[in-house]
Amino acid sequence: MDIEVLGALAVKENGVSITPTAPKPRQVLALLALHADQAVPVSTLIEELWGATPPRSARTTLQTYVLQLRELIAVALEKDAQDGTEDGGRQRTAKDVLMTMPSGYMLAAGGGQSDVRTFERLAGTGYRAMDAGDFPDAARHLREALALWSGTAFADVQAGSQLEMEIRRLEESRLCALDQRIEADLRLGRHRELLSELTVLVNRYRTHESLHAQFMLALYRSGRRGEALEVYQRLRATLVRDLGLEPSAGLRRLQRSILTANPETAPAAPSTVKERLVPTS
Repeated sequence: MDIEVLGALAVKENGVSITPTAPKPRQVLALLALHADQAVPVSTLIEELWGATPPRSARTTLQTYVLQLRELIAVALEKDAQDGTEDGGRQRTAKDVLMTMPSGYMLAAGGGQSDVRTFERLAGTGYRAMDAGDFPDAARHLREALALWSGTAFADVQAGSQLEMEIRRLEESRLCALDQRIEADLRLGRHRELLSELTVLVNRYRTHESLHAQFMLALYRSGRRGEALEVYQRLRATLVRDLGLEPSAGLRRLQRSILTANPETAPAAPSTVKERLVPTS
């Protein structure tokens, strides 16, 4: 089974889509696909579909959605019926793929690709390369990880409370990988190449201090010291106005180093810059 959630939801069995078009069955599949090979409790699925006030018929309706998903899975399995794929001497059924567990349901992926798991593997390799000081390898792996994203996670799924939480978690993971990839590129002297990308990012994430620090460094190292200081002033004004906060100590140190540095001296990136993730709408 191939699973994609880092953008539009796409789940395929034997190359055949099992992604329903109806909103609520899509929600059920989305949550099961994200946690493939793990049991998802009925209570979690009900909360995702109906929030804190589910109807009395919630369990029965959920069972109906599961049956609809199994019908799609059964069609996909028919393609494999003549290929001799067997499980314990018999052909797999839809109930083998979308399993009923004591506490809920589990989507048995049976191998295949998951873009989330691939992203996490590549990002982890990139982080380890950063720790080892291998910046070319770090930049390469993190760039490959980020290329798996085609938009917001579950972009075409009507998300309830559970999926909203998972979307925020995945976005945080993406931003961490992005931050480290940009840091690797800065270490490799690619400051001019980063300017256009960072211009977009700091406008989207108006209070994300790490991205602003990286933009300041890229501008400074490109000979645009005045613009680097303007970035700091804009960020400070936004933090004070929107959050009632001053920039972190790390960012203030970076600003002072840009103010006092000789033209030939490039300040080092702050070791820790607190990130305040408030994207523009």
